[in-house]
Amino acid sequence: MKTTSTSKWQLTGILVAAFALFFNLLSVSVFAQQKKAKNIVLVHGAFVDGSGWKKVHDILAKKGYNVTIVQYPLTSLADDVAATNRILDRQDGPSVLVGHSWGGTIITEAGVHPNVASLVYVAAFAPDKGENTLKLATSLPAAPESGLLPPDEKGFIYYDKAKFHDGFAGDLGKEETDFMYASQAPIFGASFTTAVADAAWKTKPSYAVVATEDKAIVPGIQRAMYKRAGAKTTEIKGSHVVFISQPEAVAKVIIAAAEGK
Repeated sequence: MKTTSTSKWQLTGILVAAFALFFNLLSVSVFAQQKKAKNIVLVHGAFVDGSGWKKVHDILAKKGYNVTIVQYPLTSLADDVAATNRILDRQDGPSVLVGHSWGGTIITEAGVHPNVASLVYVAAFAPDKGENTLKLATSLPAAPESGLLPPDEKGFIYYDKAKFHDGFAGDLGKEETDFMYASQAPIFGASFTTAVADAAWKTKPSYAVVATEDKAIVPGIQRAMYKRAGAKTTEIKGSHVVFISQPEAVAKVIIAAAEGK
């Protein structure tokens, strides 16, 4: 049977449509893969250093992520953001930028870096442009367990030894928190009164962890900040250092951010 001219054109149209659909699906698949970030940059908070991220680092590394931990000087917001940007400059593609506590203020400003695909706040501050950390920290009454001391004669703030366990890391063992206190990294007090220049959460997808037993940044403050930022929020039972006491749960949120879920 001979194929008519009309049927040839119909067949050609079907083939063209099929190829168009195939390439469209391929394009969507490639785009979806490009959205996934394989780089994770972890930013610690005040009074600790990057070693606290070890359990989260190990979980993420075993899953194939390239994990880098920022060690910054705690001398000013500008210095801490600059240290974070130096690490972001070294990433070879889209990265998830994760901040704990004071680290949330840092990632809010540093997060405008072009290598940052998304942000994760872990019991962290999330200020708006022109807002400082102290304003957020005092937006609700402090927990009685909180142990922030006034700045010393050189302007640095330490955490009170008598309140370190209950106020900072109540779900960790005393032996561990005694060491954390002994190795604490004080922060220059003026850092808390410095306004952020940018708020990356306004333009980047944001995720957040509320530590429901937090005595350093009370959960009510966390919830208000994350709601304002439009962050996809997960509540995890844990102290201020929930990333140490609940590393699997925190890593799960970071992975969701990396996969764009």
